[in-house]
Amino acid sequence: MSNVLAIAAVTQLLKDLLNDTLINGDVSTALGADFTVTALPLDRVVTETGDQPTQLNLFLYGVAPNPALRNADLPTRGRDGTLKRRPTLALDLNYLLTALSGEELHAEILLGYAMQLFHEQPILARETIRAALAAAAIDQILPQQFDPIRASELADQIELLKITPRPLSLDDMSKLWTAFQASYRTSVAYDVSLVLIERELPVRVPLPVLSRGGLSDPLTGRDPGVLVRPSLLGSAPVMTAARAGDGHPVMRLGGRVEITGLQLDGGQGAEVTVRFLEPGGGRVLALAPEMPVAPDRLLVRLPATTPLGAGNPALGTASDPASWRVGPYLVDVLIRQPGGREMVSNALPLALAPASTPSVVAAAPGVDLTLTCAPPIRAGQSLAILAGQAMAVLSTPAAPITTASAHFDGLASGSEVPVRLRVDGIDSPVIDLSATPPRLITVTIP
Repeated sequence: MSNVLAIAAVTQLLKDLLNDTLINGDVSTALGADFTVTALPLDRVVTETGDQPTQLNLFLYGVAPNPALRNADLPTRGRDGTLKRRPTLALDLNYLLTALSGEELHAEILLGYAMQLFHEQPILARETIRAALAAAAIDQILPQQFDPIRASELADQIELLKITPRPLSLDDMSKLWTAFQASYRTSVAYDVSLVLIERELPVRVPLPVLSRGGLSDPLTGRDPGVLVRPSLLGSAPVMTAARAGDGHPVMRLGGRVEITGLQLDGGQGAEVTVRFLEPGGGRVLALAPEMPVAPDRLLVRLPATTPLGAGNPALGTASDPASWRVGPYLVDVLIRQPGGREMVSNALPLALAPASTPSVVAAAPGVDLTLTCAPPIRAGQSLAILAGQAMAVLSTPAAPITTASAHFDGLASGSEVPVRLRVDGIDSPVIDLSATPPRLITVTIP
């Protein structure tokens, strides 16, 4: 980072580059007169007496925080006000380059050389900065103790200095010159970015880490560190797919869920748990997979559709069908090692559809269809019954229910009709995938 002298150092650097460019171009011979390069306010370089000297003036008319890095160092202090990291001041510098001369075309020649320099060298290399500031005339106005650090700190900051033309409207230019009460001379504006200023302040220094904490090795009492396995595969469990065991795109109570992936068994002695998370409510239902578990495949049996009786110790757990809800779930695998270390796989979505059994009775002039539902339909869930291509939208229940009924007209007697229960937009499956070829599961209309 640079120190507080960075702004002055940048101005001196640009002055030195402009002066070297004019000398190397032998501008004095072309003009037939001497020239100077200054960094003065506009009212001090413009003369109204007619004896205007030939000169280039570089005036710093604006300094602004850099919008990209102005808050990059936050937070700098802790709760008690202790300084944790040094505040860094990121600045953009705005310069106005003006050519002046009492002779015809001399100002234009100087301006041409200067603009060509900034166009050909928009990024200032570190060696260029060191060389320019090593023998700068600023030595005469700054204390001697600043000399050794001035060049190195500006040249060694993280960001290089970049010079960019800044178009100024006629209105902005006239306001700038009017503020100095000076007659306008041809000028060009440039932005120099980025200057980083940081002071050498004492900060709170963290101690070296002896142990990462958390679970400890039973022998050493400290963190066991990184576990290495002689395998090209990673040690963390990874799920590649989660699907219903019967081949449907949704799972149902009483069925299986098949999970495939890598490192799903956790190794010898590990405890494996498959978790089902409701995205909205945040409730987690955990089930143990069927034994034996394999590194690339797990099978989980969902609870049966039959409600549990009163006093059953499984009430309210993942083994209770009433604990489940028709809707989407996120499925992941939790592995707990013998030492207590836990690893969690990625999560994949899988929806729970209603497990439903339809029944139909004649009710002139149509029929009444009744469907059971497991798990129970919760209060607030949308509900509909679909018979073939007909739909009956039912009222949202105010309390959990396990059956839903609707009346349908126009269904031909003796016809085979597939019937579905739709809860929150999820239909109960009506395709028998065990048959070859697959067939629809239907009811006979009386």
